[in-house]
Amino acid sequence: MARPMSPQQIALRLAVYLMLVANAPLWLQLSRIGGAPSLYMRSALALAVLLVCGTVAILALAAWTRGMRALWWLVVAVAALAQYYMLTYSVVMDPGMAANVLQTDVHEVADLLSLRLLLAVLAVLLLPTWWLLRVRIPAMRPLRQVGRNLVMLALAAAVATATVAVGSRDLAPLMRNHPQLRYLMNPLAPLYSTVVSALRPAFARSGALVPMGAGAALGPSHAAGARPPLLVLVVGETARADHFGINGYGRDTTPELARRGVLSWGNVRSCGTSTLASLPCMFSPLGKEAFEARSSEYENLLDVVQAAGMAVLWVDNQSGCKDVCERVPHAQAVDGLHPEQRSQLCDASGECRDQALLAGLDERLAALPAQRRAQGVLLVLHQMGSHGPAYYKRSAPGAKRFTPECRTEVLSDCAHGELVNAYDNTIAATDAFLGHTIDWLGTRSGDYDTGLLYLSDHGESLGEYGLFLHGMPYGVAPDGQKHVPMVAWLGAPLAARQSLSLACLRAGLAEPLSHDNLYHTVLGALDVRSPSYQPALDAWAGCRRPAA
Repeated sequence: MARPMSPQQIALRLAVYLMLVANAPLWLQLSRIGGAPSLYMRSALALAVLLVCGTVAILALAAWTRGMRALWWLVVAVAALAQYYMLTYSVVMDPGMAANVLQTDVHEVADLLSLRLLLAVLAVLLLPTWWLLRVRIPAMRPLRQVGRNLVMLALAAAVATATVAVGSRDLAPLMRNHPQLRYLMNPLAPLYSTVVSALRPAFARSGALVPMGAGAALGPSHAAGARPPLLVLVVGETARADHFGINGYGRDTTPELARRGVLSWGNVRSCGTSTLASLPCMFSPLGKEAFEARSSEYENLLDVVQAAGMAVLWVDNQSGCKDVCERVPHAQAVDGLHPEQRSQLCDASGECRDQALLAGLDERLAALPAQRRAQGVLLVLHQMGSHGPAYYKRSAPGAKRFTPECRTEVLSDCAHGELVNAYDNTIAATDAFLGHTIDWLGTRSGDYDTGLLYLSDHGESLGEYGLFLHGMPYGVAPDGQKHVPMVAWLGAPLAARQSLSLACLRAGLAEPLSHDNLYHTVLGALDVRSPSYQPALDAWAGCRRPAA
């Protein structure tokens, strides 16, 4: 204590102290996930370095010679409180939890106070409190303080970047499969979540939903006496276009689609690299650039089709539709399954293979309003698809064509060939599912003019460049995360009612497309007229013969 210490040295020591003393929930959770210490110590070491770097970067904002002791102490106190509640109540400090904390009233706070809380907080807080009261900080010119803080911030960023680059094979699948870990990183998670929750109202988009259904109407193909259309729109999950056999992949991963003579566009790019980013964007009328820059929320493709008078139904086998289906009928695939179907298609946790989307589909269709069904149906099936990192769970045990496959969620522990085998089995499972969906449409062809359009939300990294899974920033994401498959099967009556030339469509399968085309292509396929429809973005518009 006799030797003076700079604010930057104090910040570094506090960061190391908090990493060691205030992160018991993180290290306990990591040990439960990793099993034996030899399996998770590499990840623990990488997370420890990232924790120190992140805390140093935050404390660099407060690394000044005057008046900062109280702020440093407050950061340690927040970390001590967060650790207690994460350990006691098994919560994670995400923005939702931080919002709850900010809205807690005096009575709720009183209920939470206890001797155990006091002792747990003091165990973390006593040593740094004593130290911060005694440590001597020499005076320093403001300009020199700014320079040293900037150097400390730059060094922290450089070390963190190097750690991520070296440890991505372990960290990427770990954080993707166990996202709760990021909200156990203390004090980064509570500080980040509190700031996000506090600032979110100030940056929230306009609460008014911009309507897009005004002027939506059915086109002339819906004339009296004509059979209504039934279009199944399958939203794929984590599928790469270059792993589809019908796109030239070296393995025959799509025999069912090839057998049915589908159309497959091989040059399609996604709106984002995650479901949260892509799903609302691909159904939006705005297109990627305008969608990302929007200041308000807009109605989407489903709203417009419904406003035109058709029936719309979303059936989900994923973690939800990200608000896309909130204003139309929607259901979970697992809902309504018979016990025998559930035992065959779902595991103990309730996660089901995609075949569950087809179970009871006739009954779901019949439950839609008859007046709307008479005008046509847009049925959206949201797949589990190739969602990782547990690819081996996405295909049925008796249908695995590519072996041996990776059977762990720690993808870096698998040989590359085994990882690709597991992923290709998911593509083969999607192929079988799409084949069964087309067969089901055949059973409905007596009542409807039927068709299917499949488009994945984003792709996936399978170890290329040391990357796994998806979610990289779009500008730097590899092509595997953005190059997605788009497949269509059109029954002859549906093609005829739209005067579509299949030969023309086949001739344009190499044309560059993106998620921006989905909204307008579906409106065109269903002959729904809307002021928001843009023929230039309808991928099939150029292959329609002019109406007589």
